[in-house]
Amino acid sequence: MNSQLSSFTRRLALSAVGAAALALAAPAMAQANKTVVGVAIPSATHGFTGGIVYWANQAKKDLEKAHPGLQVIVKTAGGAPEQANQLQDLVTVNKINALVIFPFESAALTKPVAQLKAKGVYVTVVDRGLTDTSAQDAYVAGDNTAFGKIPAEYIAKALGGKGNVVAMRGIATTLDNERMDAFNSVLKNHPGIKLLDAKYANWNRDDAFKVMQDYLTRFPQIDAVWAADDDMAVGVLKAIEQAKRKDIKLVFGGAGAKGMIKTLMDGSNPLIQANVSYSPKFIYDSIKLTAEARIKGEKLPANTIIPSVLITKETAKDFYFPDSPF
Repeated sequence: MNSQLSSFTRRLALSAVGAAALALAAPAMAQANKTVVGVAIPSATHGFTGGIVYWANQAKKDLEKAHPGLQVIVKTAGGAPEQANQLQDLVTVNKINALVIFPFESAALTKPVAQLKAKGVYVTVVDRGLTDTSAQDAYVAGDNTAFGKIPAEYIAKALGGKGNVVAMRGIATTLDNERMDAFNSVLKNHPGIKLLDAKYANWNRDDAFKVMQDYLTRFPQIDAVWAADDDMAVGVLKAIEQAKRKDIKLVFGGAGAKGMIKTLMDGSNPLIQANVSYSPKFIYDSIKLTAEARIKGEKLPANTIIPSVLITKETAKDFYFPDSPF
């Protein structure tokens, strides 16, 4: 009897140990199966990156609510070295298993991102590409070709195929080259349109103001301006207003900043007649696509291009996000 009791007690004890072991293992298994997405983006240093930060945090809010097992960690950086350090923290401290990164700089972030991928982290790169695409699993970006093509088509039609145009460029990047090449390819089909000059203004309204002042001094007749960005369009409009020039019929910005979209909706400035979408909301879409794919154990396509479309007075309300800083 005592022997039987002793055996029964041992079995109970072993069962209890087993149950305890399972209980201890459960959180670890849950953690192992949990999707933790790190989001590395630039700080809100100007309108567009302000929009990036806003939409990233909106994605965190919406996705964590929709998927209780999901954790989204958003990190903002003021420069490439800081962003590289944050990547290490995301993998060692936060234990992420997926990364969505809008690289501060392409070259400087390529190696740090590759190191995370080598550790098994799934990597989605957004907009600004890396110098080595093998460091990423997926790439999501706006349609830079359409961003250059649509304004050129609109301007050519608005001018009836004849007139003088000046253009602004952003920063010397492959992205900017794609836009400018697309703009020029359309103008080749309209020999009556003359592109007087296309200078870099760094996607900055103060630089655009100075470049436009130069254009206004050099060229007595300008029919349209491709500002190629809404921040730059603000600087262009200010320069035109100060110079009191009446020859310019059209200023085409781009990216759908809420101030410019509101101007378009209200019809409050006759120079602003259309826009082209390239919303910082693509960071929201990138985080959502990545998180929901990883929850299912799936991968994204190698390349996902979010279309850029023409925004007119009639469609502007669909692109107006009053709560966004951009």
